[in-house]
Amino acid sequence: MPAVETRVGPVSYSDGGAGPVIVALHAALHDRRDFDPVAAEVRRRYRVIAVDWPGHGESPTPRKPFAASAALYADVLEDVVAALDLPPAVFIGNSVGGFCAARLAITEPNRVAGLVLVDTGGFLGNPVTNAYCRLLGVPVVLRRVLPRFVRSYMHATSTADHVVLQRVYQRAASEDGVALAAALWRSFADPAANLRSKAHLICAPTLIVWGAKDTAIPLRFAKAAHTANTGSRLEVLPTGHLPFSSQPDSFLRI
Repeated sequence: MPAVETRVGPVSYSDGGAGPVIVALHAALHDRRDFDPVAAEVRRRYRVIAVDWPGHGESPTPRKPFAASAALYADVLEDVVAALDLPPAVFIGNSVGGFCAARLAITEPNRVAGLVLVDTGGFLGNPVTNAYCRLLGVPVVLRRVLPRFVRSYMHATSTADHVVLQRVYQRAASEDGVALAAALWRSFADPAANLRSKAHLICAPTLIVWGAKDTAIPLRFAKAAHTANTGSRLEVLPTGHLPFSSQPDSFLRI
């Protein structure tokens, strides 16, 4: 699997198809294979690059002194697009991947031709949600709730969902997985992970897709993301956190 060097170490990615570039960015504890249900069809017309975040899939954990966080992953994305010398691309970002894609559209708008933000982070910041993120950021707490939490937010209905679920369960059962997920959740309470005050700087066309049954980032936050991204389009599907896995045909039509 190819990899590019970033400030935190090598980052693995897949690269297939030809045409305008689409970059797919997955959620915490997941990996680039989450997008398999839609990737083959999209590659018929586009070049699709799917990234494994540091500590996920085939990418090693961030090398010291770096520690996993939403903001660090957004830095890593900047390194990836620079190393690959990508033309302006459409970024499909799920959860922390959506945060990273949106931040890139703010910091390097020339890199972003469009955004598809799927059950995304980055537009949640208020005292209640910050407290929620800090609580899930405590490893001893997250370890106890993680299996039920994953099952709840996935709301698995398709065969692909259940394949993803098994991968995430395996990661969630490891100490490294718990520590990584806790660090990422905790980081969303940091002001650096709140993009609402800068969302007006996003000039790329933006589509927001949300699963109505997502319990990790519930539907009410879709409206916050939609309001913050003036001119964005919001579409809701009756799925959990991964609409592109649960209902790939509906996702592709949107």
